[in-house]
Amino acid sequence: VQLQAFGGGLVQAGGSLRLSCAASGRTASSYAVGWFRQAPGKEREVVAAINWTTGNTYYADSAKGRFTISRDSAKNTVDLQMNSLKPEDTAVYYCAARARSFGTYYRVYEYDYWGQGTKVTVSS
Repeated sequence: VQLQAFGGGLVQAGGSLRLSCAASGRTASSYAVGWFRQAPGKEREVVAAINWTTGNTYYADSAKGRFTISRDSAKNTVDLQMNSLKPEDTAVYYCAARARSFGTYYRVYEYDYWGQGTKVTVSS
């Protein structure tokens, strides 16, 4: 599975961005797709994840109420709509796919395939 993340950029606090993750290859083997982020000096953390088959979603507390993850099975894309952005949302955002059907949505090491990352900068 190959993943490409798009849509990062510079936005003012309170603004919105939409990230998109395009998947190719053996996408049928993916059980879940997640968006993660890593700020300078911090560990990579989950933002949101979605079950590729059922559409069930998972959100980190920091994302609840502001971010929405969605998938388009026909296009093999997973989007992350980010609203009410805050300076603390500044990070490189990565999409990742998990092949196994068991486990959590939030553990970084459970994901098997990673995209290249797209930078999001939120100015105050």
